[in-house]
Amino acid sequence: MEAVALDSTHHLLATIWFLIIGLFMVIYVVLDGFDLGVGVLSLFVGDEPRRAAMMSSLGSIWDANETWLVVIGGTLFGAFPLVYGTVLHGLYIPVIVMLLGFMLRGVSFEFHELSTNKPLWSFTFGLGSLVAAAAQGFALGGLLNGVAVVDGHFVGGAMDWLSPFSVFVALGVVAGYAMLGSTYLIMKSRGRMQDACFERGHLLALAMIATAAVVTVWTPMQYPQIYTRWFSVPNVYYFALLPLAAFSSFLMLLRALKKRYEVAPFVWTTLIFLFSFIGLAATWFPYLIPGYVTIDEAAAPNNTLVFMLVGIGMLIPVMMTYNIYQYVVFRGKVDPDHAHTY
Repeated sequence: MEAVALDSTHHLLATIWFLIIGLFMVIYVVLDGFDLGVGVLSLFVGDEPRRAAMMSSLGSIWDANETWLVVIGGTLFGAFPLVYGTVLHGLYIPVIVMLLGFMLRGVSFEFHELSTNKPLWSFTFGLGSLVAAAAQGFALGGLLNGVAVVDGHFVGGAMDWLSPFSVFVALGVVAGYAMLGSTYLIMKSRGRMQDACFERGHLLALAMIATAAVVTVWTPMQYPQIYTRWFSVPNVYYFALLPLAAFSSFLMLLRALKKRYEVAPFVWTTLIFLFSFIGLAATWFPYLIPGYVTIDEAAAPNNTLVFMLVGIGMLIPVMMTYNIYQYVVFRGKVDPDHAHTY
């Protein structure tokens, strides 16, 4: 009886940490997603004042947004060390490329401010954003494609993450981030820059939903166990709600763009990401490495999980308060057609 109680406690703690890390990932994807998306969009802007304004809209928040990625890495290492070790072995290349993209972005921000060759550094800012976003997509696609693990050790190849499926996932991530970036700029800009974001938003929304549809159809075709889980009764009734909710959000997004609402497009895009992420988590639960490692197998001992819960319970309110305060303080708009920020 005692062993059963310990197992149930361990499962409960592992599930709590699964949900906590999932929450952190949603926060990161939304915050750093629009951050990276603005950078990707800057590659397709023809004039330097507009690119500079796009960078200016992020100047006070981009580093805080990326802090959530550090939090995810730290909590994953503490709560699920087996996953941290094995997944990094399988995804070393996209993870390293992602970090290089972040480094290029960070250097570009600093050098753009003081350099006389601003077009060079605004271009490297956009390039670093595109590289980081694509690398995250390839990492996600590689994880969904399967990270081969035997007895807790990675046994696959260095390029297992690269496949046609991961290419579509990467395209979807880049399109989704660009959509988030466009809706963020709608809130942060005015004039011709805002007009361009409204016009671009329709194309990006279609690209995002198209790649998401391909990945959604491809996933059960690639994994028979997912097909069985999705379409068995009564699961099919529950899983059907998530794509319906995402598609409804997509229709509301198009409506908000057409009516030129400023805040609603960002909200609806965020909800599309949220419903997609919930669907992904529900599809694979209780696996952390799809098909190989469950949350119970990967979780740290109970005392470690409890200790981390206490620590994270004190840290997260501080981080959330700081982030909210930061966005309130720097809530003005930018306009490249004028020499100042509103």
